Amino acid sequence: MPKIPASLSPLLLATGMALGGCQGGDPPPPPPPVVLVQPAAAAAAQGAAYTGEIRARHEVDLAFRVGGKIAARLVDAGTDIKAGQPLARLDPSDLQLAASGARAQLAAAESDLATARAERERYAGLVAKKFVSQTAFEARDNAFNSAAARLEQARAQNQISGNQAAYGTLSSETPAVVTAVLADAGQVVAAGQPVLRVARPEEKEVAIAVPESRLAEMRAARNIQVSLWAAPETTLRGELRELSPAADPATRTYAARIRLIAPPPEVRLGMTTRVLLGGNAGSELLVPLSAVLDVGQGPFVRVVKDGKVASRPVRIATFREDGAAVSGGLESGETVIVSGAGKLVDGQAVQAKAVTPPARQR
Repeated sequence: MPKIPASLSPLLLATGMALGGCQGGDPPPPPPPVVLVQPAAAAAAQGAAYTGEIRARHEVDLAFRVGGKIAARLVDAGTDIKAGQPLARLDPSDLQLAASGARAQLAAAESDLATARAERERYAGLVAKKFVSQTAFEARDNAFNSAAARLEQARAQNQISGNQAAYGTLSSETPAVVTAVLADAGQVVAAGQPVLRVARPEEKEVAIAVPESRLAEMRAARNIQVSLWAAPETTLRGELRELSPAADPATRTYAARIRLIAPPPEVRLGMTTRVLLGGNAGSELLVPLSAVLDVGQGPFVRVVKDGKVASRPVRIATFREDGAAVSGGLESGETVIVSGAGKLVDGQAVQAKAVTPPARQR
C-alpha cells in the first residue's frame, strides 16, 4: 500500500468528515393517518322511512265550461286568489254572437206568440157567430199553443246563451293558490280541458308511495313523524288519512296521504319531507353501514382508543336504511371509524376527526 504524504493527511481527514456529515440521521417518521370517526349513539325507533311531498288536501283543475280561444291569462303559478276572482278569459266574440242570436230568436218567438194570440181571439169570436167552422178555430188554437211552446224554448236558449257568455271568464269558487298553469293565452281549448290547477292551502298533508309489503305496517302505524328537508330540526305529527286500495300501474306502489296535525306557517306546498313510522327507541347502538367489516370471522368495527386502532367484534341486530343497529360488543360513545377501516391494523396510531352529522351535510 503506498504511503500517503503527510501534507495530504489533513485534507483527506476533512473530506471524510464532510462526507460523513452529509449522510445525517434517519428521516422523521410520517404523521399518523387521519381517520373519520363517529360516536356510537342509541338507535332511533326502527320503522319504515318514506320521502314525501307537502300537498293540499283539496286540489282541483279549473277548466272553461265552453270551448274557445284563450284571450288572456290573468294569474301565474304561485298566485293567491280570492273567490270569484277572474283568472282567465276566452275570446268573447263567438259567445257574444251566440247570445245575440238567442236574444233575436226570443224576440221573434214573442212576436209569433202575439200574432197567434190575436188570430186565436179573432177566430174565437167568429166561431161564436158561426162565421167559421170549429175546425178552423182549432187550427188557430193549435198555432197559438205552438207559438207559446216556441217562446218557452227561446227563453231557455237565451238563458243558456247568457250563461255561456259568463262561462267565458274562469274563476274559483273558493280562496286558493295557483299551483300549475296548464294552458296559455292564444291556445284553443275544448270545454272541460284543464287550464289552471289550484289548491286550497288551509289543509296540508304529505303524499307518499307505500310498497305492498308495508301496507299492514302503514295501516297499523300510530306514531307517524314528519320532518322537513329544509328544516330537519322541525318534527311534525301526522296521521294516516287515506290509503289507496289499488296500486299504481307504473310503480306498483300504493298512494297514501298523511294528514299533518297543526302544521306551522313555514310548511309550504311542494316541500320535501321525510315520514318515519315507529314506536319507542330500543337498546341498540347505530353505526354507519361503512363502519361494519367482515373478513369471514363475523362482523366487527374498528374504534379509536388512546389514539390507536382497536377492533370490536359486534352483534348486528338489523341493517337499516340509516345504518346498522348493533346489539352487543360496542359501548355507547365509542368513536367508530366510519371510512377506510379495512386498510388499518390494530395498534396503528391515527388521528381521529369527527365526521359531519348527516343532518348538517347540506
